[in-house]
Amino acid sequence: MTESETLDEALGAVLTASRTMVAISAQSIGPVLDEIDFMQFRVLVVVASRGPCSLGGVADAVGLHVSTASRTCDRMVAMGLLHRSASAADRRNLELTLTPEGESLVGQVMRRRRAALEPVLRKLGPRRRKRLTTALREFADAAGEPSDRALWAMGWTTEPDEIEREKECQ
Repeated sequence: MTESETLDEALGAVLTASRTMVAISAQSIGPVLDEIDFMQFRVLVVVASRGPCSLGGVADAVGLHVSTASRTCDRMVAMGLLHRSASAADRRNLELTLTPEGESLVGQVMRRRRAALEPVLRKLGPRRRKRLTTALREFADAAGEPSDRALWAMGWTTEPDEIEREKECQ
């Protein structure tokens, strides 16, 4: 097989796998979309991943203008998903944190993602899972893994044991 043929084969496999991952992601968030919209979920993921955040930090992380982020967060406060309070470090600034209801929504989605991925990985068996883990890590290294900001903006929260949480948004 030529290098071009192996590259085409690899591209096909990666595209198929990425469609599968996108489908799992979409299915995991689907059940909460009757309660919140996708942008609101992205805001919840940012605050869940980073901890207390300023409004400007949330706006920057999800790619919104501050005024749009402010309206979005106001609705989420009214829905009981976010809590807005004066920052302990600087009372002139506001801090956004998740309420228990907000934490629950993010947790539901992450549990569904894990539950959807686990049986697929179990089908591979330990040896093939090990090879997949190595290959995926090498792939991520070669690609230059997306920044935390990009992951949060897409609604992919980070697991606490995978990266250190940022103490606060800027």
